[in-house]
Amino acid sequence: MENFQILAAQRQSDRAFDPSRPVEKEKIQRILETARLAPSACNSQPWHFIVVDDTEIRYRLADAVASKLLGINHFTKQAPIHIVIVEEKPNLTAGIGSWVKDKNFAHIDVGIVAAHIVLAAEDEGLGSCILGWFDEEKVRNVLHIPSGKRVLLDIVLGYSTQPKKKKSRKPLDKIVSWNRYE
Repeated sequence: MENFQILAAQRQSDRAFDPSRPVEKEKIQRILETARLAPSACNSQPWHFIVVDDTEIRYRLADAVASKLLGINHFTKQAPIHIVIVEEKPNLTAGIGSWVKDKNFAHIDVGIVAAHIVLAAEDEGLGSCILGWFDEEKVRNVLHIPSGKRVLLDIVLGYSTQPKKKKSRKPLDKIVSWNRYE
């Protein structure tokens, strides 16, 4: 297997972190640099990253992304780093293209940058989990994000305490066809 394929196979959604082990700033900087290099429609780069490493803010953010009712995302208090992705207005060309093609290119671009972040984290020896189910208004309030901005994702990072699991994926012949839809 090639190096990138090994990296992609190893990366998993981790939901248990060592809260006593901080993540080195150099690793976060390299992850953010990798994210900065991600492609986007018409080079629009419709994102803003908020890195949360302050303990008090991190705990308040973890409360905003957890749901007592649904019992989800409670593990986020253990994660020493949150990278919140805020959607920014795309450039004119990407905005027009989104309207003409009825595709939200900014959301596609944020998905691409999130993949860059979690794969770069894996390459740095860190675990990660992408969160999209949270109370956006609470997150906005905790991080002082203007009300007109969308908070699309929160990616938690840290040193995972979970063992690596073998991935369960559909076989290629079930998800790929050649030259026509079958």
